[in-house]
Amino acid sequence: MTVARRDLVVVGASAGGVESLRQMLGSFPPDLPAAVLVVLHLPTNARSALPAILDRVCALPVRPAVDGDPLQPGTVLVASPDRHLMVSDGHVLLSRGPRENGHRPAVDVLFRSAARAAGRRVIAVVLSGALDDGTAGMIAVRARGGIGVAQDPDEALYPGMPQHAVEIAGADHVVPVEKMGPLLAELLAEDVGQVDEPPPSELMDTETAMAHLDREALDADDRPGRPSGFGCPTCHGALFSITEGGMERYRCRVGHAWSPEALAVEQSQALESALWMALRGLEERATLSLRMGERAEQRGHLISAQAFRQRHDEALHAAGLLRRLLEQGELNGEGLPGDAQGA
Repeated sequence: MTVARRDLVVVGASAGGVESLRQMLGSFPPDLPAAVLVVLHLPTNARSALPAILDRVCALPVRPAVDGDPLQPGTVLVASPDRHLMVSDGHVLLSRGPRENGHRPAVDVLFRSAARAAGRRVIAVVLSGALDDGTAGMIAVRARGGIGVAQDPDEALYPGMPQHAVEIAGADHVVPVEKMGPLLAELLAEDVGQVDEPPPSELMDTETAMAHLDREALDADDRPGRPSGFGCPTCHGALFSITEGGMERYRCRVGHAWSPEALAVEQSQALESALWMALRGLEERATLSLRMGERAEQRGHLISAQAFRQRHDEALHAAGLLRRLLEQGELNGEGLPGDAQGA
């Protein structure tokens, strides 16, 4: 049996993740024998100070990832805004591929590409964050024999991501973030066999290629999964349902991907936008009807004036109903339990 050691650690975080990353990287020994890749969900147009923040607390050098960087043990590469961070053939790739769960960079893209490229040599770590980002990626890592590690949800500022990584992806280890450095050092020192390593699935190959904007994958007639009956919140195309490792998720023809929690929140936000548009239309209808009624009355057209005033009253009544729905917050995500309100 061919024996190797784990040498790649991929880390994903979202809301509340900066402090978790600081604590985790601060616990790293200076001789950690692995390349570490970090994705924190970031606004698209923001400059990231994360590498500098982490470099101040980490014994390893920390810097932004550059397309083509080799995977070097003892280094930490951090994803840049608006670029997926991916792994391929011993180096990293940066891609403007389709967003996953509304994010670019996305945790699942990093985890999935690492699983495809390095198999059992990968350790995937999920830290604080809302919703269920990272779950599909950890499923992919574990499917190829890699290890899944989750921050203890009870200590995470936002427990959604680590909790889903435990309950759905089956994380192998659940520990407080300050204990991750010693745990990773222990896992990286273990020998792992590669002879019977599960090969990448066709789904893993296809989704990794789509994230890298591979034209053949994007132009293929067949889409992964089966029609779901739902529409993509980003491009409004049809979503296809994919079931993997006990998790159902969704991807559209051009590659936008959604986990169940992320899709539900995005649908809620779209519904709220639609309600505000409807409210605006009703208020404009009420104002126009009032003006037309006043003009009809000035001209002595009393029947028309009465009809316009009735239209005005009906529009105001409907607008009042919409305002009450918006105030309750049940249709825009505020009524969702726990941390399902957004990342």
